[in-house]
Amino acid sequence: MKKLLELPYNGTISGITLSKYMSEKEKYNLDDDNELVCRCKRGELDAFEALVIKHQKKMFNIAFRMVNNYEDACEIVQDAFFSAYKGIESFEKRSSFSTWLCTIVMNTSRNRLQQIKSAAQHEQFSLDDHVSTEDGSIRFELASDCPTAEEQLEKKEMQKRVQTCIETLETEFKEVLILRDIQGFSYDEISDMLSIAQGTLKSRLFRAREYMKKCLLKALGE
Repeated sequence: MKKLLELPYNGTISGITLSKYMSEKEKYNLDDDNELVCRCKRGELDAFEALVIKHQKKMFNIAFRMVNNYEDACEIVQDAFFSAYKGIESFEKRSSFSTWLCTIVMNTSRNRLQQIKSAAQHEQFSLDDHVSTEDGSIRFELASDCPTAEEQLEKKEMQKRVQTCIETLETEFKEVLILRDIQGFSYDEISDMLSIAQGTLKSRLFRAREYMKKCLLKALGE
């Protein structure tokens, strides 16, 4: 069995085992996505493995930000890649493969949020452990070269407050904030993913950013 996904979730995609470690990454030449998709459509399983290895981390980051639960995010990504594998023939290259895949992840995340909406509390995880912040308008990481124990504690407290604020956003505002300010997708890409006009997107993003500012100021007692 070949190892495919860097997530602690036991499952298979047409005989491929999804496991915790991405130990075979170096064996794959991560070609252009379009070429890999063409190879997938010809039935080359290794091409799909390469696509998973290339995109799994970013897709997991998105799912985790949406649901704020590690195990749920693992299952979302598992389900999303399975859906992508089954639906690869329908991918027509009108958007990038990454955009198409992210749309599947977002839809799966929305469904999972509906399923867990009644849950009283999500287990909290350190943002540093599982989420890589990318360029965006809002910075969620506190820079420090050699943090002291006190600085580390303050950083963790801030991260908890940030994630709490994200968690309290309504889904339509949460998803645009994550896709634009954390993952760095373009407005065109996000519009395609969410099937909304750019005017609507920018309006939601503005409201999400304003909410985050107010929420963090309140959390900090300012």
